Amino acid sequence: MSVLLLRLAGPLQSWGSAARFARRTTESAPTKSGVIGLLAAAQGRDRGDDLTDLAALRFGVRVDQPGTRIRDYQTAHHADTGKSMPVSERFYLSDAVFVAAVEGDSNLIDDLYRALRAPAYLPYLGRRSCPPSKPLELTVHMDLGLEGALAGERWHAAEWYQRRLGREKTVPLEVIVESRSGGDGPVDTFRDQPLSFDPRHRRYGLRTVRSTSVRVPNLLARAVAARRTPPPDHDPATVLKGV
Repeated sequence: MSVLLLRLAGPLQSWGSAARFARRTTESAPTKSGVIGLLAAAQGRDRGDDLTDLAALRFGVRVDQPGTRIRDYQTAHHADTGKSMPVSERFYLSDAVFVAAVEGDSNLIDDLYRALRAPAYLPYLGRRSCPPSKPLELTVHMDLGLEGALAGERWHAAEWYQRRLGREKTVPLEVIVESRSGGDGPVDTFRDQPLSFDPRHRRYGLRTVRSTSVRVPNLLARAVAARRTPPPDHDPATVLKGV
C-alpha cells in the first residue's frame, strides 16, 4: 500500500456535493468525488469509464489554509430554445490551500503520480473555471499510511498566511479522513463516494469520515522572532525619584 499526496491550491476552488443548477454550493474542503474526478481526468479516462479501482482508494485531506467563501451570480441561455435560464448562485473558496491524500495499491498510486506529472486532460479544482496555481503532485509514501503522510507533510499555506501566524511555532490543522470499518469513534456521512461520472446518470454513494487535527511546524516563526527587537530598558518612574 502507498499514499499519494496532492497539493490543491488556486485562486478559486469549488467542491460541491449537493449542488443544483440554481444554487451550486461548495464544501469547506475537497470532496472525494472531486479529487477522484481529477485523478481520472489526469489518466485520460472518459466520464463513462469504470471507476471501481479509483473509488476504492482511501481518501483524506488536510486544511492548510481555509480560504474565504465567496458568492457569484451567473446567467445562461437554453441551448435549444435560446431562452434565458434562471439566475444561479455559485459559491467558491478563495485563496484556500489543501493537502489531499489517497491510499491504495502501490502500482495504481505510481500510475496516478505519473499521470499528474503529464495529465491527459487539464486538471481543475472542482470546476473547470478553477485551475490550480501550482503543480498538483507532491510525493508518494510507502510506509507512513494515510494519517502519517498527512501529519508528516510540511505546511503548504501561502507565505503571507504563515507570517500572519508568525508568533506560533506550531499550528493546528484540521484533518478529515475516511473512516475505517468499526472502532473509529464519532463519524460524519457524506454522499460523495463516486460510482459513475456518466453525465446521463451520475451516481454517488455514502461514505463516512472523521475529523482530527495535527500540529505542524511554522518554519517562518523563527524568522519573525529574530526580527523582533527587544523592548528598551526604560523605567518611566525614574523621573519621579526625588520629587
